[in-house]
Amino acid sequence: MAQGFSLKDQMFNAEKVNYLSGLFSESHAEFDAPAFRSAVMSRLLDLELKDRIIWIATCLQQAVPGDLPAVAPTILRALPAPLDPTKTDDDFGDFIFAPVGEWVAAIGLEHVDLALDVMEELTQRFSMEWAIRPFLNHDPDRVLRRMQDWCSHDSYHVRRLVSEGTRPRLPWGQAVALGLQDPLPLLDNLHMDSTRYVTRSVSNHLNDITKKDPDLVLDRLKAWRNQGHQTQDELDWMTSHTLRGLVKAGHPEAMKMLGYDPDAEIEVAVNLNSEARIGDALAFSVTLKGGGELPVLVDYVIHFQRPGGKISAKVHKLKQAALKNGKLTLEKRHKLKGDATTFKLVPGAHRLEVQVNGKIRAGVDFDLLG
Repeated sequence: MAQGFSLKDQMFNAEKVNYLSGLFSESHAEFDAPAFRSAVMSRLLDLELKDRIIWIATCLQQAVPGDLPAVAPTILRALPAPLDPTKTDDDFGDFIFAPVGEWVAAIGLEHVDLALDVMEELTQRFSMEWAIRPFLNHDPDRVLRRMQDWCSHDSYHVRRLVSEGTRPRLPWGQAVALGLQDPLPLLDNLHMDSTRYVTRSVSNHLNDITKKDPDLVLDRLKAWRNQGHQTQDELDWMTSHTLRGLVKAGHPEAMKMLGYDPDAEIEVAVNLNSEARIGDALAFSVTLKGGGELPVLVDYVIHFQRPGGKISAKVHKLKQAALKNGKLTLEKRHKLKGDATTFKLVPGAHRLEVQVNGKIRAGVDFDLLG
């Protein structure tokens, strides 16, 4: 059986707990490091990732009791140097500081301004996108005002927190009661950021919104394009990343914005090149015929059998290209993993379809063999 990667064990383990303990031992004379480590490790390895964060936060609160005004100096003294300010991406920080943010959220709701001061420092060591959300629900106007200032912060980690912390569908994050339009003035500032770490977050935020209001997102992207405050290459990347969900859904206006004509006349043929068997691969080829150098965005959809007779359709990327002399041939081997833990394959009747510029153009049925 395949051994899965364990994020929880990499990010929260005895070594990380010792590191955190050492930081607080140096910042707080009364911090009982052995007792803290013993308390954390007594339960840590039995918990899932988010529960580990909450448990470590609980142990910190017990080890350094008091309200936020009493505790904040200890927290700030314990922090290591900020993350490298010369980088522009791929520097998420150390997960072990996530519990510190949860601790601040647990004791700081009645001290919002001070809590935001601490969050501003913490997020330069590890993103506080989860910890900021209770404050958005408790006092949204105050937090949004501070976030407006953060949009021009020297640290790109603080700027990213503005977008990431207000996302409508943040993974693992507490739901926030903001309207979809409430953070848009902040994104108007952040979309012109010079760092991919920030613009990716803006794009992910907009992609969240597309689940509820695609037109709101399309209009915003058009406005940013007209304003010209971001480089064309970066705005093109942001647009593609933002609209990825709508592209899978075949949204016609999203296709047009990306330069693909959903109504283009094009012939598509799909052929299976082998039998499909669990543990092997589904091999197939796609031939497209149309006008001249027509740009095409090609996806494929597999309709999987599910336990109980239900059908689950999954969309996968195949190719962004252009026809050459009116023709394009593509080949693909889609792995059919038999040991995947997240999606169990079921033998039986399946269907493969090809989607071009947002429209299903061809399909073929096949049997998945066990």
